[in-house]
Amino acid sequence: MKIAVNTGGGDAPGLNAVIRGIVLAAHRKGWEVYGIKYGYRGLIDTKQIVRLTPESVWDITNIGGTILGTAIKGDPFNFRVEKHDGGHILTDISDSIYSNFRALGFNALIAIGGDGSLRIAERFMKKGMPVIGVPKTIDNDIGSTEVTFGFDTAVNTATEAIDKLHTTARSHDRVMVVEVMGRFVGWIALHSGISGSADVILIPEIPFNIENVCNKIRQLTLLDKDYAIVVVAEGAKPVGGDFTVVEGGKAGGEVRLGGIGKKVSEEIRKRIGKETRDIVLGHLQRGGAPTTFDRLLSLRFGAAAVRFVEAGMFGMMAALQSGEIVPVPIEEAIGRMKSVQMDSDIIRTARSLGISFGD
Repeated sequence: MKIAVNTGGGDAPGLNAVIRGIVLAAHRKGWEVYGIKYGYRGLIDTKQIVRLTPESVWDITNIGGTILGTAIKGDPFNFRVEKHDGGHILTDISDSIYSNFRALGFNALIAIGGDGSLRIAERFMKKGMPVIGVPKTIDNDIGSTEVTFGFDTAVNTATEAIDKLHTTARSHDRVMVVEVMGRFVGWIALHSGISGSADVILIPEIPFNIENVCNKIRQLTLLDKDYAIVVVAEGAKPVGGDFTVVEGGKAGGEVRLGGIGKKVSEEIRKRIGKETRDIVLGHLQRGGAPTTFDRLLSLRFGAAAVRFVEAGMFGMMAALQSGEIVPVPIEEAIGRMKSVQMDSDIIRTARSLGISFGD
């Protein structure tokens, strides 16, 4: 067997651990593994394909990022080609990629990625490419799996930052507004906000009223707590409003969310006259060594993907369900975005602790 592996979309802690799990599990079966660098670019420029051996992955479990590189842009079905006049056109190069995949003698592709990357993988599956998916995103928004690798590390990074902001907020009697990643779901904000003892958490699933946020801060003052921590998911939006996006910014064809933390900070300052600071954690949440949980989950995903290849379970994604790694159809996994449910225990816990969602 000759397996190809690629990583697509934004990087996440644990990617290298998945690659290590794949390589070591495949090596024990006598199979060869090749890394396709920068998403699918390596199947366009085949010089970007590298042989992966146990020696090349011995010590990468604890390293963030991906040794294969990744790509947010470069969808083979809508590939951007520059024109001589400075413009560009979008063209479908998927047939060429599939032909190169076959010509190179690959028996399977293990695609490690988030929602967008898995959608591309599923389209290649429909073309006849034998694909296994591994779910990757710090946002934790992929359906059919209880958690994605990278999420736990991102939450730990955000929680550590919130912990540090408590001391400076208390020293200056300030309101600190922390914007975290998460796209259109509030998992990172919710988990880090509760763990970091935030007073207000704003998530996309619960449109907020800024006056309710200010009232919460006023109540804290009456209780002799003259500072506050507000955690805002980048996809949070006010009642009747829309998402805040980075002006002129797009990532892989999608709008780039960002800036809501600054807006919330300015409104708090304007309405209650309290000194306010806003902080955007940004790509700090993507970097660094993965946590123990993410390392183990990633290695389990990688080893399971090889087992799925051996069993011919193509078109399936490795998923964590009830503590076990099981195969689920990629089509099912990308069919719905996993958002925070309003009747979930974690929402009820936050409300019981007195945390405001601005609703």
